[in-house]
Amino acid sequence: MSALAKAFLRTGRVGFWAQVGVGSLSVAVAISAFIVDRRTSLGTRGTFVLIQYLTIASLLGLAFTTIWSYRYILLAERIADPARYPSMASLRQIVWTGVAASTLSLIFSMLIILFEAVQLFMYFLRVPQAGVNVIQTTGGPATWVSAGDILNLTVIILATFVEVFVLALGLWLLFTTTAYSAEGASSQSSDDEVLLR
Repeated sequence: MSALAKAFLRTGRVGFWAQVGVGSLSVAVAISAFIVDRRTSLGTRGTFVLIQYLTIASLLGLAFTTIWSYRYILLAERIADPARYPSMASLRQIVWTGVAASTLSLIFSMLIILFEAVQLFMYFLRVPQAGVNVIQTTGGPATWVSAGDILNLTVIILATFVEVFVLALGLWLLFTTTAYSAEGASSQSSDDEVLLR
């Protein structure tokens, strides 16, 4: 198996299983938070609709990059077989697609973290600065920050961590593919020079 095929296989396996682990945890927590919130009406702090859409987009991005990492594993088998070897241009395009998807998913997760942190900050500005009230004494509707709010942020931070990890793997794979392509082109040109002599 060539060095490039091994690089695709390693990157695909590590990226795939890292995303499956964190993605499963994220989806399980999101589903349980949704069910608990619907049944018990917890989290009266409220959530922006934009945050919900960004969360769905981030989870879809995580699912896409997970499938794309699995594609790297399948591509390694094609690279190892000289009869089915794909062109270097198509390999670079495939890796660039994975890098772009990881970047977009990472941006969605960072926006969610930013919006959630701003929303929590605005909430805490309205309460006395000594701490969080156990009993609300203000005139408006009762609101509180629950452990679910912190859990949601933790899940998004974990997803962001794995997205950064997968982005780094994709950039490393892109570098490896480009270097392998340049190495092949330089050896081809030296072979041509030998033939011309």
